[in-house]
Amino acid sequence: MRILGIDPGLDRTGWAVLDKDGAAPPVLAAAGLIHTPKNTLLEKRLAAIYAELASLIKEHAPAEAAIEEVFFSKRTDTQANTTHARGVILLACEHGGLAISAYNPKTIKKTISGSGTAEKKQMQRVVQITLNLASVPEPDDVADAMAAGLCHLRLAPLARAMAAARAKAGLR
Repeated sequence: MRILGIDPGLDRTGWAVLDKDGAAPPVLAAAGLIHTPKNTLLEKRLAAIYAELASLIKEHAPAEAAIEEVFFSKRTDTQANTTHARGVILLACEHGGLAISAYNPKTIKKTISGSGTAEKKQMQRVVQITLNLASVPEPDDVADAMAAGLCHLRLAPLARAMAAARAKAGLR
């Protein structure tokens, strides 16, 4: 299974492609950062995020996407921009034919580190160990994308099993 993990942001969108084959540990296939300059018009920045992500989807052919949900903060301008970016990210994933799952930051942290309040450095280190990386993944946006992908790899099998059981029982 190939997963695209995404940490959305208007300024910096982290992405990571993870492969998982059966019981083998997950492997990092590729990762990077989509950066849009601050002095560029919003619509141009959103178009750049969409185009780059669509190209990544075509190049790496993931089957599913795991996207971090927007964290609501006191900075409404940052929140709005991240929401705009997340919208074009969802659109690129939908147009790319990916199954999309969203996870809130606390769920990702708890699933990966065991603590829903883990600090950035702790998350980066856990991701490094889990993916057997030579160094701590940086910047943190890329590490967050890796963590979203790892979270999905851990939670999606249970979600699929539950959905199959509900369908078999005739429940929604």
